[in-house]
Amino acid sequence: MSSPISRVDFRTDPAQYRHWRLAFDGAVATLAMDVAEDGGLRPGYKLKLNSYDLGVDIELHDALQRIRFEHPEVRSVVVTSMKDRIFCSGANIFMLGLSTHAWKVNFCKFTNETRNGIEDSSRHGGLKFIAALNGACAGGGYELALACDEILLIDDRSSSVALPEVPLLGVLPGTGGLTRVTDKRRVRHDHADIFCTLVEGVRGQRAKDWRLVDDVVKPARFEEEVRARALALAQDSHRPAGEQGVSLTPLQRTETETSLSYRYVDVQLDREKRQATWTVRAPQGRVETELQDIVAAGAAWWPLQMARELDDAILSMRTNELDIGTWILKTEGDAEAVLAADAALERHADHWFVRETAGMLRRTLARLDVTSRSLFALIEPGSC
Repeated sequence: MSSPISRVDFRTDPAQYRHWRLAFDGAVATLAMDVAEDGGLRPGYKLKLNSYDLGVDIELHDALQRIRFEHPEVRSVVVTSMKDRIFCSGANIFMLGLSTHAWKVNFCKFTNETRNGIEDSSRHGGLKFIAALNGACAGGGYELALACDEILLIDDRSSSVALPEVPLLGVLPGTGGLTRVTDKRRVRHDHADIFCTLVEGVRGQRAKDWRLVDDVVKPARFEEEVRARALALAQDSHRPAGEQGVSLTPLQRTETETSLSYRYVDVQLDREKRQATWTVRAPQGRVETELQDIVAAGAAWWPLQMARELDDAILSMRTNELDIGTWILKTEGDAEAVLAADAALERHADHWFVRETAGMLRRTLARLDVTSRSLFALIEPGSC
């Protein structure tokens, strides 16, 4: 940003949300966007028309985690808006105008990772997503819709979908817009070419004919149709109906000028050398391997707690420590304990909680893979 910025904290919970409303009704969860105009992460811009910044996406990421782990009964998620005649107008242009290139890159990366996570949960976790577009949907808002399994657009003669890459800003192609349009939704390339030049977007039957949405629904039937589609998608999910969820307790982190420390993850910074040394520790003592013990451990089960700590550290370092260009990755502890945890992940892979933990590990390591730092793994005596 153009002015000095404070550190970004990716830890949050529903009690702190300013931009999303999360509701549950049996097998269906509703994730409704209601962006607070004055709730920007940085000063200097207003989040009008359900436009978003990094703070909005941090809450979205957390909400998805709550659904995955705390509500195993949920099988489908409706993503919609609480604003009248507006779903989402995309990334806030004024925020982008005030941002450095590095900030925009990290913002873009995190945004796409969150959308990739939606598709990952659909593919592996049994969670299906419906974008219920109850108003105008443009740019990054449509990219959010594209990450969902189905898109329903209200047919009120004004609401449209738009991806105006050419005539407007078009600064965030990395969040998957045109790629998902052509490769995921199989939109004809000539239609995609026209679509990305239209400021006003495409609405009504034409949006359906071009495969930009799955259906258009009159306002009087919109809520009923969204509910019906959500229940239909839920029918094929393997997520359990009667299981107790696992509470994602707050991550405990100790932070100094030169370190980030958690229970299983430690990061030491050498600012003169512009490098960080990461140490991931094995389970301390016996690791839970029987299913009843794993479920009882909950968020404290080593694979999940370590993954959550590593994920938070990656996000914090990537966003707040731009000058640290080299990451040295090390491990320490009992390798047999790690192997036992790996075996438990494989042995109980069909259980919802173990499956979600594996998904968390998968998404965290994918985040590391695109971190844009020089990464070195050191295998030494005492490594696990």
